[in-house]
Amino acid sequence: MNEGHDLDRLFAYEEPASRLELFVRIVYGFLISIVLSIYGMIAGICIFLQWFVILLLGRRSKALGDFIQGYLEYQVHVLAYLNLMTDRRPSIMPGDVEIYEYVKK
Repeated sequence: MNEGHDLDRLFAYEEPASRLELFVRIVYGFLISIVLSIYGMIAGICIFLQWFVILLLGRRSKALGDFIQGYLEYQVHVLAYLNLMTDRRPSIMPGDVEIYEYVKK
């Protein structure tokens, strides 16, 4: 499946859990939730604009699509942390996160 690639599964079960990280997560989660909310509002505007671009031009805007994609990838990364799936802290500012879907042939 992943020949030549070193992919790390985001929602894989992790046995060890840090008690300290559990308390840090409360404050840190609050901060990244604020960032995610602001990012989400801007992404919502981009989705609205993308709708009009598709309606009027019959194609998608790459810039709008990239912004929306960045938001969705960051959201999934943050939600994995906030929902206690991992102790790997996402960065406060959205960074490069890529999510892959395995399609069984």
